[in-house]
Amino acid sequence: DLLAELPPVTEVQHDVHLSTDDATRYALLRKQIHEKLFTSHGKRQNKIEVLAEITRLRRFCCHPRLFVPDADSESAKIQSLLELVEELRENQHRALVFSQYVDFLGLVREQLDERAIPYEYLDGGTPRPQRQSRIDAFQNGSASLFLISLKAGGFGLNLTAADYVIHLDPWWNPAVEAQATDRAHRIGQDPRVTVYRLVTRNTIEEKIMELHGK
Repeated sequence: DLLAELPPVTEVQHDVHLSTDDATRYALLRKQIHEKLFTSHGKRQNKIEVLAEITRLRRFCCHPRLFVPDADSESAKIQSLLELVEELRENQHRALVFSQYVDFLGLVREQLDERAIPYEYLDGGTPRPQRQSRIDAFQNGSASLFLISLKAGGFGLNLTAADYVIHLDPWWNPAVEAQATDRAHRIGQDPRVTVYRLVTRNTIEEKIMELHGK
């Protein structure tokens, strides 16, 4: 009965292509990690160590600065986001933008500030009174973008003013992403909701999306 009251939802995988230099760096990082985890004595079995190395690959896909602090400010993923944001703003759309990495959202904010693009922001460290005021501000039209950390946005938010949801990086468990998407795609939302997932080609992010399919 309730499903009939939900608006339609469209899901789109938006491919991101690393620059030639970044693709080379990624390949080198992957090789170094492989050599570290697969030694002449066999495969390392410490799952925490393996997860830490995988996380390094995932963070590089978001922005090289998350791996090398003095890397260039340019990032294929942020560039793809900015192009998408400009298109959405031109067509009067409003979007929720999710990432699991707060420091990556910080780099996104730098680029938005540089271009004078207004946005609201929320992560796990946002005080409760500010949390609600930022939600109210977005709902009332203060900005076309709301940047939210994945864990902070998984529950307790009603953001039906948005008709687009952008996931900057894939999480292992698609149910967690679905919970975040449901901040906009819920009863009380009238327009069609479109979900974009930014996935970096030829990287571990494609492998995560394959896991989602299984």
